[in-house]
Amino acid sequence: MTSGPASAPIRPNQLLPVDLDVERRADGSILIRSRFRLWEFEPCLPRVLATQAAALGERPYLVQRKGVDRLWSPHSYAATKRDTDAIAQWLLDLKVPPDRSLMILSGNSIAHAMVKFGAMAAGLPVCPVSANYATIAGDFSRLKHVVQLVRPAVVFAEDAGRVARALKEVDFDGAVVLTSTPESCPVPGVALADVLATRVTGAVAERIAKLKADDHATYMLTSGSTGPPKAVIQTFRMIGTNIAQAHQTIGNAAGWSGVTMDWLPWSHVSGAFAKMLSLSAGGTLYIDEGKPIPGMFEESIRNLKEVAGAYYVNVPAGYAMLCDALEADAALRKTFFRDLKVLLYGGAGLPQSVHDRMQKMAIETVGFRLMLISAYGSTETTSGVLAIHFASDQVGIGLPMPGITVKLVPVDSRYEIRISGPVITPGYLRDPQRTAQSLDDEGYFKLGDLVQFHDPSAPEKGLAFAGRVAEEFKLGTGTWISGGQLRADALRALAPWVSEVVICGDGETYVAVLAWPNRAAIERDFGLPAQGRPDVAAWAPVRAALASRLAAHNAAHDTGSTRILRCVLLEEPPQSGANELSDKGTINRNAVLQRRATDVARLYAMPAADDVVVVGR
Repeated sequence: MTSGPASAPIRPNQLLPVDLDVERRADGSILIRSRFRLWEFEPCLPRVLATQAAALGERPYLVQRKGVDRLWSPHSYAATKRDTDAIAQWLLDLKVPPDRSLMILSGNSIAHAMVKFGAMAAGLPVCPVSANYATIAGDFSRLKHVVQLVRPAVVFAEDAGRVARALKEVDFDGAVVLTSTPESCPVPGVALADVLATRVTGAVAERIAKLKADDHATYMLTSGSTGPPKAVIQTFRMIGTNIAQAHQTIGNAAGWSGVTMDWLPWSHVSGAFAKMLSLSAGGTLYIDEGKPIPGMFEESIRNLKEVAGAYYVNVPAGYAMLCDALEADAALRKTFFRDLKVLLYGGAGLPQSVHDRMQKMAIETVGFRLMLISAYGSTETTSGVLAIHFASDQVGIGLPMPGITVKLVPVDSRYEIRISGPVITPGYLRDPQRTAQSLDDEGYFKLGDLVQFHDPSAPEKGLAFAGRVAEEFKLGTGTWISGGQLRADALRALAPWVSEVVICGDGETYVAVLAWPNRAAIERDFGLPAQGRPDVAAWAPVRAALASRLAAHNAAHDTGSTRILRCVLLEEPPQSGANELSDKGTINRNAVLQRRATDVARLYAMPAADDVVVVGR
């Protein structure tokens, strides 16, 4: 990099200093915790909203594009309190039984937030469900499973027409359907506009005052990549703790009290926390209705050209797409980097090359490096509980936030990571067996991930993701493969021409990869069209370049567990409807291998087809 990113100064910010207590046990396990005490905080989000509405009044809280002209439309703190109180009153009037919940079958929107906060105020747990559960063709088996699990008394379908077939075919056990579009609802429904006109009585304030820290606030669903999704109980205490941790650790740099914009789905903990962090900080959150997938990322780029903030979050695949867009558009770079201090990514697998490209553009645009950090956690830990809150140019998952103890259990040269603290779920809803299995004999939650130190002699430099236990598999030779680590290595080797890979080789004699091409980078570097079906002959230079990169990787990783001998470029993008792609843009390896078994077979066919990248044997 010609700009020398490592020597450029980091844009001034304020982060929690690193002060660790590290305990090394005789069995090789290690306990790590921050010596800082967690800030005092209000654990009940409805009470936080009441305080903010009284103090901030007409300050915009949420902003969303609306109307035929798709102009930005703000919703103030005062309006949020007014609307959520009306929804809470309506729910209290329904006299919902205590073992029921409210299910949200809608994407991110102002209405979604009002319904969620209204249910919280009424003491009714909320379960936001990916819209894919109700819109993808099929028998709605995952949606039916969730309905049986969380037992909704109310189902909010903002656009009833979009989920009409699910509303007709799924038995919601008498749940009331609440919708913004009653005219397109295939079953009798209640109009949200009518609910918002409900006269609020003192019963709402009384109910909010009686909410307890350990009451169930939300039921957040796991991805369902290894079976039916589980409903993770999140209490008001868990949510309040995690919000306080985030503010104490990186909040002064992230600028949640100002303007932020986010696209991450609110059915996932990372996205759900965006709106709660802004609320607790008194900030303004713009709702980005784009996504880092072809056909929808253009909306995100349009929004990023108009809205500048100090903080931005995306997943690794999204950052790769954003780098391509930024490198091609000077006006976008100017707006995006203008106020930016912190870029946050999911803990697992940001390619170092993407990290370096982003820093290079930041230096060229504003003269500073940025805090390009990760937050690491899971649905069961509420959200992120580790973060990089120190200067670093290495991709990693950081160090524990205040109130968290990390337990590292040795696994070969790596460690299995486990977590304890007040953010850990009390369990999976109506699933005591898997709740018990999720904890070790000391009560630490087992995340199923593997990590390693950047520098074993200097824990303060942080931890790096080193694979998932579930992604460890054996070749037919008996050699163990660390799938997560090898995926990260493959992405580094094949950047920028490959955007994502799936590691293959279960029961085979060598490792190969399925890869999705980065069509924008291939168009730029090889002059090939970014649209249309790839021509086998025309793409020969691309395959040769990938073969050269893999050969270099193999020369540096000369063992059967780390060498990659073949690669196939996939034409069809990963499909969310087939459970290959989560709402937040991560790949479900098992679903890909099952659905694309023919492509996997091509990797191992002899002789290799012309479109297979062959490195060696």
